[in-house]
Amino acid sequence: MWAQTTPCQPVPQSAWEVEHERLLHNDWAELGRFRLANAKVAAPAPGERRVVFMGDSITEGWRGTVQPQGPEMGAFFAGRPYLNRGISGQTTAQMLVRFRQDVIALQPKAVVLLAGTNDIAGNTGEVTLEAIEGNLATMAELARAHHIRVVLVSVLPAAEYGWRPGRQPAPKIVELNRWLGEYAAANGHLYVDLHMAMSTPEGGMKRELSEDGVHPNHAGYELMERLLRPAVERAVR
Repeated sequence: MWAQTTPCQPVPQSAWEVEHERLLHNDWAELGRFRLANAKVAAPAPGERRVVFMGDSITEGWRGTVQPQGPEMGAFFAGRPYLNRGISGQTTAQMLVRFRQDVIALQPKAVVLLAGTNDIAGNTGEVTLEAIEGNLATMAELARAHHIRVVLVSVLPAAEYGWRPGRQPAPKIVELNRWLGEYAAANGHLYVDLHMAMSTPEGGMKRELSEDGVHPNHAGYELMERLLRPAVERAVR
């Protein structure tokens, strides 16, 4: 005789999770996100030092928009011809799919890559550090093939992901950043270590730089811009 069972109850999902799941089924890499915006971007003017920032919510929040994780974030390199192509929740695999249309087609002099934390969080499934490294290396190789300078940025510190608890990301982030620095040095790319300036001794984000321990607040973005600016300007010089 079969034991009596009760129907499984669906696990409640946040609005972000519902939207994220819908996108994964309909436009996995979110190729449609910047399609119209990209179409309006003219070819670079003579002497223009265009830069594209490719990343996830940490890059997206740099535009001064209001994010669901906290208050209004910092401004984005005011007065500079820099384009923000960050999409919240994205992994390096998704960025690689849209790299041609959201970076190469815009003809920048340089691309700033800040990615990997959502891979470690498992946003699109389990992935090894080697796979993350491969995605980042492939984007860098594509950029170089199109004469675009590459600025690789360390993954920001995080001791916990509020949307993916129990992942223990801190040591994985340190290991990925070690690889990023070595890869940049071996391949002639620029590397900016933000992790050292923003991390606590335990590997979390300094409290004064973030409201949730993952996404920078205004002070966090101000620090990031200050540390990144010399490398970005060197890349387009």
